Amino acid sequence: MTGAHFSLILLPTLACNADCEYCFENKSPQRLTLEQLTVLIEKVMDFLEEQHIGRLSLYWQGGEVMTLPPEWFEQADIIIRRSAEARKKEVVNYLQSNMIGYSGTWNRVIAEMFGNSVGSSMDFPNLHRRLTVGGPEEYEALWARNVREAREAGIRVSVIAIPNEKTLEIGAERFYSHFVDQLGISDFQINTPFPGGSANRVKDGYPLEAERLGRFLLDLATVWMERGFDKGVQLGPFDRLMKYFVHGCKDLLCIWQDNCVNGFVCVDPQGHVSPCDCWAASYPEFRYGNIFGSDSLYDILRLSDARQRLRERPELLIQREDCIDCSYLGICHGGCPVRAYTVTGDLNRKDPYCSVYKTLFEGMERIGACRT
Repeated sequence: MTGAHFSLILLPTLACNADCEYCFENKSPQRLTLEQLTVLIEKVMDFLEEQHIGRLSLYWQGGEVMTLPPEWFEQADIIIRRSAEARKKEVVNYLQSNMIGYSGTWNRVIAEMFGNSVGSSMDFPNLHRRLTVGGPEEYEALWARNVREAREAGIRVSVIAIPNEKTLEIGAERFYSHFVDQLGISDFQINTPFPGGSANRVKDGYPLEAERLGRFLLDLATVWMERGFDKGVQLGPFDRLMKYFVHGCKDLLCIWQDNCVNGFVCVDPQGHVSPCDCWAASYPEFRYGNIFGSDSLYDILRLSDARQRLRERPELLIQREDCIDCSYLGICHGGCPVRAYTVTGDLNRKDPYCSVYKTLFEGMERIGACRT
């Protein structure tokens, strides 16, 4: 349908300036050249025209994107704008960075290409995000300084946080106060950790214990409702769940899509096409194909056995799990396939955080009912 939407997660590099202990990616020095980007974008535009899609959301991630120079992105922006204008397509760029390599030299690119907005990540307390030379404290100090400078330059910074055992110990009030009151962050999201990629001692502790995590999330939702909901603080996934339960707006996280494989495609620096960044660098068996080795992105998606397996997952889940009896199947759809795969080794199992999601859905439904 004309005017439809397509999301591409683009990993122009798998190099990184950090050494986070729970990272699910296998790092490499490979980078996308501007010549390769030109070829890639033209093939994506061909796909949009074939499918009568008018809008492209382009999510720039890594590795760490700021290991590439801002001048590279200035040229990339020109390449994409020219192609989009020639094809009469709309492209919206989104930037996700750890902000470790940020300086004022990035301000023009962030303003002109990314709408003066950047997404970043930080945990509280920070136990596992580390510099390549330096531990969690050095990482957090550098991150906080760079985020402060970016915000002083007028850049909007949103944050993704991953909880750990210490997070659950300190509780929701301290967690919320750290980001909102101390750091001044008014747009952040909490994600669940999973043991993707190579195993290590930190990932051996995942998934987190469900009852404690569910209780923490409900406490955090309550704190947000009391202190931030009416003040414009956006806190995911609670804000989207509120919109769903109060207004019926089904704009939920990717882990709760009816089938995320229908909404996202990821391309890495070598041109490998994967379901998303969580699969790209660590699970080559789920690659769909290579965009530089095929004339058509449509053919890659149509002919991929791995993609077909992912598309069949919702039906197989209903046959193998108890999802059909769940009141929230229409929201969750069995949860995240990569979380299921990394924990069980079986694609067709439900998300290991199933009970956490149920607790959260039930709690947010009650809270939403009180607001109507």
